[in-house]
Amino acid sequence: MITTMSLRDSLLDSAKEVFETMAFMALEEVHEDQEAPHFEDATLLGTITFKGSLEGCLAICCGCHCARTIGANMLGADPDEPMSDDEMSDAIGEVANMVMGALKARVQDEVGTMEMSIPSVVRGRELRNSLGDRASKITVTVNLEEEHGMQFSLLYRESGD
Repeated sequence: MITTMSLRDSLLDSAKEVFETMAFMALEEVHEDQEAPHFEDATLLGTITFKGSLEGCLAICCGCHCARTIGANMLGADPDEPMSDDEMSDAIGEVANMVMGALKARVQDEVGTMEMSIPSVVRGRELRNSLGDRASKITVTVNLEEEHGMQFSLLYRESGD
């Protein structure tokens, strides 16, 4: 069975791969002994669920300025140009989808087939995701381009199937 540490490493490697190849941005993990990045009050939470022998939810949380920068990089646009709320949400949803796809490719030999949902994105303050009892949670906080704070979390549990 896959371990929490191997899932954590796979999550971080998947996020780095997606940001380096699709958004052309570098991210560095913020370790527990480092100062946590500042998150804006209004944040976007992109989530995508998965099921199989392992079921759960991958979430990506970042501020609106961070989401705008990610979207501009993915589209090759100027980050200072206006971007609609829908465009920012689309960018975060697509990142959640790509990170989950990269994670799935890394772990499915160990956990078996994983079916993924379509991503969803909400905007608000102090957003959290939950999978209820029996769920384990992995959280990875990163600095994106040494400017933006971002958090990836993976909630999961073994399914009863």
